[in-house]
Amino acid sequence: MKIDKNGVFFTITSHHASRIELCLFDEHDNEQRIAMKQDGVHFSTTVPKLKTGARYGFRAHGPWAPERGHRFDSSKLLVDPNATRLDRPYTYHPDLARRGVDTARLVPKAIVEPPVHVARAKVRQPSWIYELPVKAFSQLNAAIPEHLRGTISALAEPAALAHFKRIGADTIELMPLMAWIDERHLHAAGLRNAWGYNPVTFMAPDPRLAPGGFAEIAETIRVLSSHGMQVILDVVLNHTGESDADGPTLSFRGLDAATWYSHSDGRLSNDTGCGNTVNLNHPTVVEHVVAALRHWVLCTGIAGFRFDLATIMGRLPNGFDAHAPLIASIAADPVLRDCILIAEPWDVGPGGYQLGNFPKTWHEWNDRYRDDVRRFWRGDEFSGNALATRLAGSSDVFSRKSPSRSINFLSAHDGFALRDLTLFHFKSNLANGENNRDGKSDEVTVVGGDVNALLATLFFSRGTPMLTAGDEFGRTQNGNNNAYAQDNETTWLNWANADQELIDFTAALVALRMSEPSLHGEEFLSDEVKWFAAGGNSVDWSRPDNSVLGLRNGDAALIINRSNENVLFPLAARKGFAWRRLFASRDGTVCPAQSVCLFRESKA
Repeated sequence: MKIDKNGVFFTITSHHASRIELCLFDEHDNEQRIAMKQDGVHFSTTVPKLKTGARYGFRAHGPWAPERGHRFDSSKLLVDPNATRLDRPYTYHPDLARRGVDTARLVPKAIVEPPVHVARAKVRQPSWIYELPVKAFSQLNAAIPEHLRGTISALAEPAALAHFKRIGADTIELMPLMAWIDERHLHAAGLRNAWGYNPVTFMAPDPRLAPGGFAEIAETIRVLSSHGMQVILDVVLNHTGESDADGPTLSFRGLDAATWYSHSDGRLSNDTGCGNTVNLNHPTVVEHVVAALRHWVLCTGIAGFRFDLATIMGRLPNGFDAHAPLIASIAADPVLRDCILIAEPWDVGPGGYQLGNFPKTWHEWNDRYRDDVRRFWRGDEFSGNALATRLAGSSDVFSRKSPSRSINFLSAHDGFALRDLTLFHFKSNLANGENNRDGKSDEVTVVGGDVNALLATLFFSRGTPMLTAGDEFGRTQNGNNNAYAQDNETTWLNWANADQELIDFTAALVALRMSEPSLHGEEFLSDEVKWFAAGGNSVDWSRPDNSVLGLRNGDAALIINRSNENVLFPLAARKGFAWRRLFASRDGTVCPAQSVCLFRESKA
């Protein structure tokens, strides 16, 4: 869509449609259909004197041949993939999936609006990442005006800014903002999607989170940037809310399903577990996705992206390729190549686990860090060996990169909340309506463990730490480790009961990490680092029960004490110097039981 002195120019691409109509709607929802001119795979028309704010959609004609990937149905009003604003959120209705039933009354209309580009701040390497669900963050925060709660504007309110500053927030990762639809089984169960990982198209923000559209998002990011914070956006490009063969027809499916979605033996591929897989190797799709990402950067000022189920971005017929068309196009794009790029390096498709295999400039979520640190604090045999590797930057995975490319996390939006790790042996997901079958059944937990020690381990490891909003004050989901279906108090952050001491503890950790060079850096810990056991002797890596692990890095020393006994500091100081404790995750003598302690050698 392009607005100029001649009116509004509409264009859409379909490799298989025989005819496409532009559908304009007046204030009474009366529909006017305009046949679009076809030029190869491109359909276009210009509407003179059409004004900003006009609402529209498309209807596409073509074959109904699911065995060949074609699902044309002109009774379905289709959302423009290039739409940048919608007049309402998506709401699931069974008629959206019924062939031959008109859906103009059900489908959001795209709104004609000109793009507004904003100034881009310089992108920097994140010192740590704060993962934030936009609605859940502010929905129960009484210090934020009620009419803003649950929206992105709430993040620019004084109460939110004060919290971000209190914990030393550096890089905020917003969970999805693209307009999404609830899965049909949630609709039937009376539940709602709380996370937004079910988009329909890739350019329009969800009106529930950003009722003011891109202008509202841009203003929020401008305010955050003025306070020293950069923002990255979690995006879902791997599937859409059109789901499987029985899903709703909303946009791509009705415009050209054979092009937009991957198929195998006449059926929709499902490398996502969500019913369909976007065909991210097709030139038309790649071009559109790159344009969408550019639009988000240029119109909001975000610093980069976290890509959900990113293996799909590199899956070719012969396996994963870090230079697949979409990844290569991002690398070549003058806007995107300098962005922060973070992969969730797995999916459920063949060869789906690709941790460490994304391009050198990409960051990657490191689930080995998550599980190995949890196993150590749980007391698993030989877990001390793996912990040492994670503390040192995970060189076994990221040897061709730098430690900062490892996104270290102990909990995220998906899985147990950090406090719940210490409270629940097993998931409790019955509220999701799937008889507790959903969610990871073998998630590593640390029942009886100490949240302070877990947090200290996270922030004292080489790599880029990530913390999910609320974990700094003890959020709980009551054992639900797949709370995507809980748009309610299960996921909404309970500010009234926030653990203020834990917030202060987290803030102190962040400040110490930033001020202590030994705790971060672009180099893996080298062989010059001295690893030591409780008595100061070298660690015996063949022992299965190394419960005390220490390392000396120059004039700093770190002790991880999982044992049930206090540990004396075992290293002798140089003449005229003394070792002093800078930090301990719990009160006690020298390095208390079940704690993490940091020491520095300085002049006596």
